[in-house]
Amino acid sequence: MTLNLSADEVLTTTRSVRKRLDFDRPVPREVLNECLEIALQAPTGSNAQGWQFVFVDDPEKKKALADIYRIAADPYLEAEKPTFGDVRDERTPLVVDSAKYLAEHLHEAPVMLIPCLEGRPDGAPAGMSAGFWGSLLPAVWSFMLALRSRGLGSAWTTLHLIGDGEKQAAEVLGIPFDKYSQGGLFPIAYTKGTDFKKAKRLPAEQLTHWNTW
Repeated sequence: MTLNLSADEVLTTTRSVRKRLDFDRPVPREVLNECLEIALQAPTGSNAQGWQFVFVDDPEKKKALADIYRIAADPYLEAEKPTFGDVRDERTPLVVDSAKYLAEHLHEAPVMLIPCLEGRPDGAPAGMSAGFWGSLLPAVWSFMLALRSRGLGSAWTTLHLIGDGEKQAAEVLGIPFDKYSQGGLFPIAYTKGTDFKKAKRLPAEQLTHWNTW
């Protein structure tokens, strides 16, 4: 069942959902397949479509991935956060609090997703790296939008990729580490309520340049 949201509403109210993930409600595989079919319409460099999507609902594997995630998440979340002197500072304590909640409960998510792309951009120049990730991340964002339109949510996390975490996750899931790069770790669940709103962002005029910086 899809929500009655306009394209603009979906684009402006798709949030990184942490505390409002419903860990007790099962997520049908057919709903995820629906969302993935939509995501696969995203652009991909040279039409290579070198992506692979690994969904995880096995409790032991979810726990193993959550343990890997927490190795990097715990020190990161306890570290002092930068200040910006603007509206972003208002949200920092709330973001950190919700991120800590997710780290503690990550293994409870009904489903996890690790999107992968063929190849490894390690040490690649900026242009190659941008093109590489540009062939995966639009599809992942489209997947999150499709989730939102169906009353589900997720959070884009990358902390499990720090250090040896990506390799350890590859071993847990049988991902060929030397052939595929992981783009993140996404808990997926129905949300507790669907009344998400626009986030506080810097105004566009502060971020816009015409013809020169």
